[in-house]
Amino acid sequence: MSAEVLAEASDQLVVGAVLLYLAAMIGFALELAYGRARTDAPAKGRVKQPVTVGAPQDEAPGQVAVPADPEPPAWAGTAGKVGMALAWVGWAANASAIVTRGLAVERWPWGNMYEFVVAICLAAVTAFLATQLRTNVRFLGPFVMVVAVLGLGAAVKFLYTAAGPVVPALNSYWIAIHVSAAILASGLFIVAGAAGVLYLIRGDGLSRLPTRSDLERVAHRAIVVAFPIWTFAVIAGALWADKAWGRYWGWDPKEVWSFITWVAYAAYLHARVTAGWRGRAATIVQLVAFACLMFNLVGVNIFLGGMHSYADVGN
Repeated sequence: MSAEVLAEASDQLVVGAVLLYLAAMIGFALELAYGRARTDAPAKGRVKQPVTVGAPQDEAPGQVAVPADPEPPAWAGTAGKVGMALAWVGWAANASAIVTRGLAVERWPWGNMYEFVVAICLAAVTAFLATQLRTNVRFLGPFVMVVAVLGLGAAVKFLYTAAGPVVPALNSYWIAIHVSAAILASGLFIVAGAAGVLYLIRGDGLSRLPTRSDLERVAHRAIVVAFPIWTFAVIAGALWADKAWGRYWGWDPKEVWSFITWVAYAAYLHARVTAGWRGRAATIVQLVAFACLMFNLVGVNIFLGGMHSYADVGN
């Protein structure tokens, strides 16, 4: 199969992945909107009260009345399961797009912003699906899928780069080590970021969103796995810089923001372990770190350039 055919197949698979992720997002959203609600009222002062049909209930001081949750329609759960199946098919299309792109260019397929964003979207969906295999996190589905849809859509619309060779600095085995680690860690950080945003918008009482303790647990576990991978990516990047440019550190914008991101996530983990931070405060720190990550992945390449400008838009 020729390189042109493989490149065209890769482009079509990316478009297919966008459509499949979009359909999966709709399925997840329907389940979240019409599924069973959960209560997350403060534990202090909340007492469960027996309910007698037709009899008025008097609330004792310090008690919180929790409204009854109507039985959700049966199709809501089915919509979520269909969304999960579509997410797996979309993941396969996303992965196939990367493989065919790599075969077409005969190199690791993340040598420019287009390829990098496609790989980041795959990593985010992979982290979500892998987490789902261990525990039910379908509530994150709409939010992870919208990141994948917008990311792939932006890659196709604004970042697209035709399949071809890259600058000599990227023709190195280090791209498979350094960039792969950064992509994997970023996917996990995106899942944690989605859980953190949901934590902040989740209120007390009945809600279709999971409890805040569940959201915080998902975010923390993802960061615990991602942080050492990101640490390795930063170290591998320094080793690659020494091989390519003759120095480990040069205060390049990408290097600086990679380190800032590392410090921000380290602060989050440190605050939880030593200061015992939990809940809203820890989540805010986590989202600040996530904002640093997003600026490092996208903003630095678009606005700051530097030695990593070879991965800029249109290269």
